[in-house]
Amino acid sequence: MALLDTPLCDFGWQAPDFTLKDAQGTEHSMLGSMGEHGLLIAFICNHCPYVKAIAERLAEDTAILKLQGINTLAVMSNDYQNYPADAPPKMLEFAAEHGFEFPYLIDEDQSVARNYGAVCTPDFFGLNKKAQLHYRGRLDDAKLGNPSMRTKELLNAMMLIKERGHGPREQTPSMGCSIKWR
Repeated sequence: MALLDTPLCDFGWQAPDFTLKDAQGTEHSMLGSMGEHGLLIAFICNHCPYVKAIAERLAEDTAILKLQGINTLAVMSNDYQNYPADAPPKMLEFAAEHGFEFPYLIDEDQSVARNYGAVCTPDFFGLNKKAQLHYRGRLDDAKLGNPSMRTKELLNAMMLIKERGHGPREQTPSMGCSIKWR
């Protein structure tokens, strides 16, 4: 397991549209999933300890964002042939276990992760309503064993994007396991 940090946010980068299927075969497009005030794209997987550590908080925060007109798509880009814990049936279990209320999509050919420059799991891309990137950071900076110290970085950034159309200038890079490329 290699620990990686995400690059700095490329403010205003125009996110390319994509269409992927969830584990049940239903197609979801990025632009078709856009909320009234934006969209969060989360590159995650099932086996990463960093994703496991934030999965329930991600479900909580995305439920709040949905009420604010900001939708979420999760994308699993790992090579699940070599990492069977990330296979589609396991994605369904993981989503149910953590209460995900958003589509959890399979990036079978890894093209979406490559187009977005995703490097790790979790890797968050916060888009405004014009599908422009304005957040590339971590979910929060919760101190292990002390949830009251949680900073809610992603939630606060997405609310700022809703209100102003752009995210905070200072962002803490996300960190996690490398995407498992073929």
